[in-house]
Amino acid sequence: MMVVFSSVIGYLMVPTVSFDIKMVLLLYIGGLLVTGGANTINQILEHEGDKQMKRTMFRPIPDGRMSKTEAWIIAIIAGLSGAFLLGFYFNVLTGVLSFISMLLYAFAYTPMKRIHPIAVFIGAIPGALPPLLGWVAGSNELFSSLAVGGWVLFLFQFFWQFPHYWAIGWVGYDEYQKAGISMLPSQERESRFTGLQCMFYSVVLIPMAVIPRFMNMCSNWGMWLMILGGVMYFAASVNFYRKNDFKSAKQVMYVSFIYLPLVLLALYFTKI
Repeated sequence: MMVVFSSVIGYLMVPTVSFDIKMVLLLYIGGLLVTGGANTINQILEHEGDKQMKRTMFRPIPDGRMSKTEAWIIAIIAGLSGAFLLGFYFNVLTGVLSFISMLLYAFAYTPMKRIHPIAVFIGAIPGALPPLLGWVAGSNELFSSLAVGGWVLFLFQFFWQFPHYWAIGWVGYDEYQKAGISMLPSQERESRFTGLQCMFYSVVLIPMAVIPRFMNMCSNWGMWLMILGGVMYFAASVNFYRKNDFKSAKQVMYVSFIYLPLVLLALYFTKI
């Protein structure tokens, strides 16, 4: 839901776009279908590992409620229909990019999780594409001067993901180990390197908050709210680095859930 929400905000942030409930719903439905397709493929490819983790053992495939064949049918229909809907009602570029994003998530990020922690970096690319896709849906531009705003939104969501996923990886470390999944930048949970990396990626978001204001995407209020969100995220990461325990890792995770909607709503409600 958050992925699709960020694409809708990206669409509404385009200077030439005004709120139209029909187009917003179409974008939302198309986004849900593509995301659903990607998540379904993820669950197909990871069904054996999902059996090992309490968090995922009751998903349809490991629980025996759905066969892999049925899941593949759902994934293909959802992914293709979502990409087609976006391409038909918005523009072909949006449809193609959404389909590429689904393939990257399903066939690059998902298998790499069992090989190397660089999977988080790989997954951050399709994970950051939704707001850019929303921008492209509203502008039909990807590499022009008008597209710069979309790439700014991409960068915010790109950097946000690292502390978010690493905090989740730290909290669920034992289960991820059982499933053979590599999430942390350091394979040793006791190491403070994960907290240090969370600090590095979260602190970048603080000065980045000036960019939308400089580009006249938002007002001063929007900028200050985004800075506040970045400071909260960085403070939680510093605390995680210092304590390196379950409570501080969960704090980073919860703050990450606050940060992204705060930034997206601050941008939208103070849009210039």
